[in-house]
Amino acid sequence: MVLIEACEESGSYDLPAYVDHLAERIGKPSLVVCLDSGCGNYEQLWCTTSLRGLTGGNLTVKVLEEGVHSGDASGVVPSSFRLLRQLLSRIEDETTGRILLDGLHVEVPAERLTQAKAAAATLDTAIFDKFPMVDGLVPMHEDLTELVLNRTWRPALSITGVDGKPPLASAGNVLRPQTAVKLSLRLPPTADGKACGELLKAALLRDPPNGAQVTLELEKASSGWNAPAMAPWLEKAIDDASQAFFDKPAMYMGEGGSIPFMGMLGEKFPGAQFMITGVLGPHSNAHGPNEFLHIPMGKRVTACVSKVIADHHAACLRGETSGSPVAADSGTRHGGHGCC
Repeated sequence: MVLIEACEESGSYDLPAYVDHLAERIGKPSLVVCLDSGCGNYEQLWCTTSLRGLTGGNLTVKVLEEGVHSGDASGVVPSSFRLLRQLLSRIEDETTGRILLDGLHVEVPAERLTQAKAAAATLDTAIFDKFPMVDGLVPMHEDLTELVLNRTWRPALSITGVDGKPPLASAGNVLRPQTAVKLSLRLPPTADGKACGELLKAALLRDPPNGAQVTLELEKASSGWNAPAMAPWLEKAIDDASQAFFDKPAMYMGEGGSIPFMGMLGEKFPGAQFMITGVLGPHSNAHGPNEFLHIPMGKRVTACVSKVIADHHAACLRGETSGSPVAADSGTRHGGHGCC
């Protein structure tokens, strides 16, 4: 069955309803293939083993009803920006970037740690060279494995928007009434997104500094995803495909972003195997300017997926897969090895 999901960038809010509505036709697939992920390089097949979750929202610190002369009020009225910095320091070490709330961290599974070390050895400095960093900037850790884990299995905070601050060209000597920022907090794959959001809210809203008005409008949180243990037939099929079309073994690594519907599919099809791959590699610049597709990589990944699906059919005939058939529109069923 081919399922085309066309609102992933908006959160895939309608997809669960369609999956439920079509449950009888979908059946219980033994293999789910998702093609919305990334790759560490363009030299071999990469499979995604985990995805981070996400929580966050709009944090506002208000100190005045209106702006006042900074020469008159500074030193008497606390700066909303300074108080906001205090609040952010509750959740993030501003020197290292480490998230300070223990409840937002998880233990990294041994297999994922081994895969992170292998990915770091393969990618080397490409882990950070793919980003357009300014001259002289150094990454957040000198250990490459730690960088892979930071990006895939550890929480990380980004400030993606700011309100209440005028452009430099129009800024005057005014103590501003408030500062607001949009928080984007990436979560470890196995952390509960909703619980993490509540933990974040509790940390930021307790004991407002200087009695300022502090609000946090949480946005919908999403949990991450950690792939189930890979069946021997699928591991062999993936590696065989990479060797066939890249002449190199397949690699495995988590992704730092989210594919919102993966957690839902994992819950609805707990017995399925998952092949998550894609073509978002170095300099593909997703969500940025000059986003591009590496066409040779796209062709090879297409060939790899085709081979894995063929090997899945062979594994089914050998009795190595589990799942119920996928129904066709006519009501007939094709085999006993549903593939979504």
